[in-house]
Amino acid sequence: MTGLPRRALLLALLATPAQAALSPVGTWRTFDDHTGRERGLVRIYATKDGLAGRIVATVDPAEGRHVCEKCTDDRKDQPIIGLEFLRGMQPDGDGWSGGTILDPESGSVYRCRMHLEEDGQKLVVRGYIGISWFGRSQTWVRKQ
Repeated sequence: MTGLPRRALLLALLATPAQAALSPVGTWRTFDDHTGRERGLVRIYATKDGLAGRIVATVDPAEGRHVCEKCTDDRKDQPIIGLEFLRGMQPDGDGWSGGTILDPESGSVYRCRMHLEEDGQKLVVRGYIGISWFGRSQTWVRKQ
């Protein structure tokens, strides 16, 4: 083995723990799909069932007083602030999947995939039905 492949292997082995340290756990700024304006803050945290997320703040104070009227599961009529909208996300390659995400406006629950970009400063979250092609993505920005 020449010096170059050994150095490449060493760099690859050293990079793996740094990449593994990147996690979506933390607080994220969310944005409206249509206007691009900031909507609020969500917090992603670890549970025994994987990663979960709660809405912790909204930009519009009126939204914070609403409840999830259209939800059909245990979140029915729960306050939007504090609502657990993301559940059961498991590590999957370079991202997380296997969980669900709730749209509190419609009450719909979708399958979910997410991955980090820009050294963990952005989180691309995709909710979908069936296969990932039939869905939409949002990019959240880590709160500093």
